[in-house]
Amino acid sequence: MLLASGILLFASCASVTKQPSRELLWSQGAPGAKGNNPEKDCPAITIYSPSQREHVGTAIIVCPGGGYVNLAMGHEGLEIATWLNSLGVTAVVLEYRRGNGGYAHPIPIQDAQRAMRTVRSRAEELGLDPQRIGILGFSAGGHLASTAGTHFDDGNAAAVDPIERFGCRPDFMVLCYPVIAFDEPFTHRGSQHRLLGKEPSAELLLELSNEKQVTVDTPPTFLFHTDEDDGVLAENSVAFYQALRKAKVPAELHIYRQGRHGLGLAHDVVGTAGWPAACSQWMRGLGLLDKTSPTEPSP
Repeated sequence: MLLASGILLFASCASVTKQPSRELLWSQGAPGAKGNNPEKDCPAITIYSPSQREHVGTAIIVCPGGGYVNLAMGHEGLEIATWLNSLGVTAVVLEYRRGNGGYAHPIPIQDAQRAMRTVRSRAEELGLDPQRIGILGFSAGGHLASTAGTHFDDGNAAAVDPIERFGCRPDFMVLCYPVIAFDEPFTHRGSQHRLLGKEPSAELLLELSNEKQVTVDTPPTFLFHTDEDDGVLAENSVAFYQALRKAKVPAELHIYRQGRHGLGLAHDVVGTAGWPAACSQWMRGLGLLDKTSPTEPSP
C-alpha cells in the first residue's frame, strides 16, 4: 500500500522497506502493540534531511493531525517536511498509533517521546545540535505535540535500551490549530473521546488538558490558528498561550481571519498563507536557523 507521503508499506512490520531514512521506533516491536499491521501497530519515523549546504543542525518532529484516528501524511506531513528542509531544518515525520488501531492514551505520547529520544540519541550521526530538537503538530497532532512539551523526563540512565537513556523534552514547539483543552466548551470532543474514552476520570482529563500542565519548564512555543476554524476552535490556542504567558515561557500566537480547519501550509489563503514565514522568523529569532558547528551528517 502506498501512503500519501510516498512511503511503501508491506504486509508486516518486519518487512517494512526502509526508504532513505524511514525506520520503526522499536525494531523488535512496539510496547503495547496489539498486532503487526504496519499502518496501525508499528510506529515509525521518516527522516527528511536538507542538503548539507543548507543544513543548520536543527530538527523538528512532525506530528500530522487526524483526530487521533487517521494521519494527514500529505499536507501535514510530507509538505511540512519539504518546507522545513527549505529552511535547512531536518524534518522527522512521526507515524504514531491511534484509535483506528484500538490505541488510546498513553500510547500516542509514548510514541512521540520515543521519537524525541531516538532523534536526540542520533544527533551526532545526523549533524544535529541535541539542544535544538523541537516538535510540531497539527490539530490532534498539535495536542500530541503539546503533550510532549508538558509531559517529559530526562531519560533513564540505567535503561538497558540506550535510546531510553535520553531525555524526551522538546527544545521548542510549533502548534498549528491544535487541540489543547479537554472537558471545556471549546473542546474537540472527537479527539478527547478517541484518546481518553467516553467517560475519562477527572484526573485523566486534567492531566491531558495541556494548558493546565504548563510550567516554567515548558518549551518556547509558536502557535497559529484561524478565526474561521469551526473544527477546532481558536480558544484552544488562546488558552495555551495564556498559560505560557503566565508561566513566563517565550511564546508567539497568530490568529488569522480566514481559513478552514486543516489548512496545512495554507496555500492561497490570504493572510493565513503567511504563517510559515512568521514561524520561520520566530525560529530565526531563537537562533534555531543559525548554522551550528561544521559537523555534517554521516553519509
